[in-house]
Amino acid sequence: MMSNTVEITCPPEVMLSLHMNSRELAERVQRDAAMALFREGRLSSGLAAQWLGMPRVHFLLLAMAAGAELLEDTEEDFRRETALL
Repeated sequence: MMSNTVEITCPPEVMLSLHMNSRELAERVQRDAAMALFREGRLSSGLAAQWLGMPRVHFLLLAMAAGAELLEDTEEDFRRETALL
């Protein structure tokens, strides 16, 4: 799988204040970005999970724990979910 690298600049003071090394901060930023893009509806749960290297159900559990609404209370959501039964 081809991947891209995104570089951000971070002063050492930020990592020191967070008690994180660069790998830990990168993982945190990646997880938070995936979650934010999922919440905005710009990234599917499957793609977010793939990006983070975890099963989709694990990502959905993390998203729910973080307060993400997985379904809106609409007829379209109800039809989509009941069609899977």
